Amino acid sequence: MKYLVLLMADGELPSWSGMSQEEQGVMIEQFEEFGRACEARDGVEILGGEALGAGDTATTVRTRGGERVVTDGPYAEAVEQLGGFYLLEAPDLDVVLELLTVLPAYDMQVSPVVDPY
Repeated sequence: MKYLVLLMADGELPSWSGMSQEEQGVMIEQFEEFGRACEARDGVEILGGEALGAGDTATTVRTRGGERVVTDGPYAEAVEQLGGFYLLEAPDLDVVLELLTVLPAYDMQVSPVVDPY
């Protein structure tokens, strides 16, 4: 089954730009360890994943009354902003939740990907 993991930019973590190079290095090592943990686990594969630009670099597209409106900025004015994502193939949610303990202390949302077929 596929799972989308959304990494929220806040949580217990300081902003990337607010971290020292040493703190950034520790965080990068956690991401690398997550990749190794996924590789070592049978039935788990990282299908995609990226860090995202700050919320103020986003573009929002809304359709209302059949009309498309494009605006600068994130979808919602919120304290938490989407910081990155992973798309994983895994046997079940319990495996995903176990593997996520390796990542930095992000707030995360995990959603199963619906197979329409």
